[in-house]
Amino acid sequence: MMLCSARLRKIIQSLFICGTFLLTAFASAQDVPKANTTSDSKIRNIDGVAAVVNTGYVTRKDIDDRIAALKKQGAKLPDDGSLRKAILERLIIEKIQLQNAEQEGVIVSNKELDKIIADIAAKNKLSYAEFKEKVIASGSTFDRYKQLLRDDIILSRYREREVEGKIKISDAEVDNFIAERTRATSGGGAPRSAPAAKGELEEIDVAQIFIPADAGVSSQAEAKKQADKLLREARGDADFLQLGAMAAKDNPKIKFQELGYRTPERLPQLFYEAIRNTGSGQVANAVVKSPAGFHVLKVLDRRAVVSSSSQQTSSTPQEAVSNIPQNIMITQTLARHILLRNRAGLTDQDAERRLAGYRDQVRAKTADFGELAKKYSEDGSASNGGNLGWMGPGDLVPEFEQAMNRLQIGEVSNPVKTEFGWHLIQVLERREAQLTVEKQRQFAKAAIREKKFEQAYQDWLRELRDTATVKILNADDAATSAPR
Repeated sequence: MMLCSARLRKIIQSLFICGTFLLTAFASAQDVPKANTTSDSKIRNIDGVAAVVNTGYVTRKDIDDRIAALKKQGAKLPDDGSLRKAILERLIIEKIQLQNAEQEGVIVSNKELDKIIADIAAKNKLSYAEFKEKVIASGSTFDRYKQLLRDDIILSRYREREVEGKIKISDAEVDNFIAERTRATSGGGAPRSAPAAKGELEEIDVAQIFIPADAGVSSQAEAKKQADKLLREARGDADFLQLGAMAAKDNPKIKFQELGYRTPERLPQLFYEAIRNTGSGQVANAVVKSPAGFHVLKVLDRRAVVSSSSQQTSSTPQEAVSNIPQNIMITQTLARHILLRNRAGLTDQDAERRLAGYRDQVRAKTADFGELAKKYSEDGSASNGGNLGWMGPGDLVPEFEQAMNRLQIGEVSNPVKTEFGWHLIQVLERREAQLTVEKQRQFAKAAIREKKFEQAYQDWLRELRDTATVKILNADDAATSAPR
């Protein structure tokens, strides 16, 4: 298995994950009739419509099924009324995307869908017929499973086409990213540009620590409390990014990053409003709340936007030479792992307990890590004893990389959770290697694209929602309850 953080590889991997998730997620759901005049009327009368979305609708039973899926996955759910509203909003967005995708001709043929299901079955070490029987045994119908999987694939393809395909990355952005990364790794010794004069276009270098929060009141309150604490600490003498790294070590869900120099229109509007009057080296006055959670912001620098021609004439020959990209040294790590994938019938607690048992055996020298990986790991590296090869910064998903970087050579980690499942990691060796200019540019483009995608995706979702005709009727009651 490749653990690369590039978005394309994530999406390819998600096809397997979503297939097995759908098998579990809708096990408790009753089969929904196909959309025609008779069944539409039946659904409206029995289930009740929660919201009308353009020419379609979302039923109260749709919300019930999604909640049942989350419960079956062992998710911790809020006990207030916010959950149903949050799920309804997600279902509305999905419905809009499916409607638009249909209009744009985004389809998955029956032949292609059968091949995808066959691949999912094979990865679960089942034949197509055996996998079909497992779906039916879970309480759904195979036709319903196929439709849900088809919808999920269409959503992924439509999102990628509408967002990913329209992201443009200039050479100047790549150069700026590499320069900023070099400055950060060298201790920030590079000189800063002059601040913008009044009315002059400027670029702002912002860093953030992000604390995610679920929809529930208790989760929101806890995340806000943690964000306020980090804000207080950031106002002291603590290095902001180091503070973020420490917080992420305690709670892997917390993310921290330097956004790099951006003009105001390239910053999220919420961010710019919060730091509009914040000077270089200062922390925003208050925590910023977004739909995803809470953000602690710091302005690392503000500078005037200088044209490339001006930079050329003002630079001395020595400065010009120093700005030429150079091969840089990086630390590569040779590691191996044991992976237990997210799948039906395996809870987080079970996976963590199993991996902890393997860890204890290796530490006690009663078992060999490589042999355990060959026997129990659930990815392509298993036959090679879990060996992932030499990996550099950015080659792995953040949760895995952070855990790996904390290990000494020969040390075995505690169980680590990522989007792929649960891992046990062992570091075999480390070395210094040269990162060529071309590799630097490839890494920079991938990182910039990832950042741009997230912002462009959220902007695209808001645009879809704003331009759709949506009427919410009743989201509060379950399908079995009488409407109020």
